[in-house]
Amino acid sequence: MIRPLPLLAMLAVAAPALAQQGFSALKGHNSDAPIDITSDHIEVQDRADRAIWTGNVHAVQGDMTMNAARMTVAYSHATQPGQDPQINRIDASGGVTVVSPTERAKGNFGIYDLNRKLITLIGGVTLTRGTNVVNGARLVIDMNSGRATVDGNAVAGGTSAASGGRVTGHFTVPKRAQAATPATTNPPK
Repeated sequence: MIRPLPLLAMLAVAAPALAQQGFSALKGHNSDAPIDITSDHIEVQDRADRAIWTGNVHAVQGDMTMNAARMTVAYSHATQPGQDPQINRIDASGGVTVVSPTERAKGNFGIYDLNRKLITLIGGVTLTRGTNVVNGARLVIDMNSGRATVDGNAVAGGTSAASGGRVTGHFTVPKRAQAATPATTNPPK
């Protein structure tokens, strides 16, 4: 059984400066902030409480962006007159990319659950921060805690072909100061 790899622990060992900053720039992200979405086409299915955005879809919420070929926005209607509908979830497919000020995550499919403050990417996942990169099959970012978890196996036992069902990572280790070597002395004759 492959267990999820807590990225914070790995990065704390590989790059202490990153650990001091906290892991995810999305920790505390305001999922109640307005979302601006642009695309080539939109189809509103109001009876189904969803809007389907297709073609070069670009969504921005605060300092986070999400790009994909297609996004389905699920919403609930306002309970009071004069209120706006509330977005509950965004499902994205086709080269999904999520970008925050310090991180970039990519996957084949993505789910942004605004109520639970979770972003899940599935399929060929790559998470990059600076020069550090982690690859796997599924990434879950919890915006409440800032914790990101990568699995080698996706939901329902699928595997990441690129990594053989395992999580892989490449980390830049900062240069360490070389300890001064004591001067060699000639032994007495």
